[in-house]
Amino acid sequence: QVQLVESGGGLVQAGGSLRLSCAASGSIVSINAMGWYRQAPGKQRELVAAFTRSGTINSADSVKGRFTISRDNAKNAVYLQMNSLKPEDTAVYYCNAAVRTRLESYYTTNNYWGQGTQVTVSS
Repeated sequence: QVQLVESGGGLVQAGGSLRLSCAASGSIVSINAMGWYRQAPGKQRELVAAFTRSGTINSADSVKGRFTISRDNAKNAVYLQMNSLKPEDTAVYYCNAAVRTRLESYYTTNNYWGQGTQVTVSS
């Protein structure tokens, strides 16, 4: 089984910064893709920024120039540095990973989500 554990959320004033961390643990063979999504009240979950399987980064236009995603493959971890935060960034932020695991002689790739961490930006 695979678990994603997030940390780093909190309350910050507009213009401030936060850094989110997510670490994957369990029977991991490899991580194909990993990144961050968010869901604001009454809205659908949306991509914030993520590494694709090829290593490129996809990110929402609304966060470009403000948020930076990075990863540490040795730790199976991904980070999100959020600067110049705005009230509209308020949401629950979820870590997501496509993880390849092995059970006996079988390999499978499944999508996993963290429990979410609240980010609240006050005006």
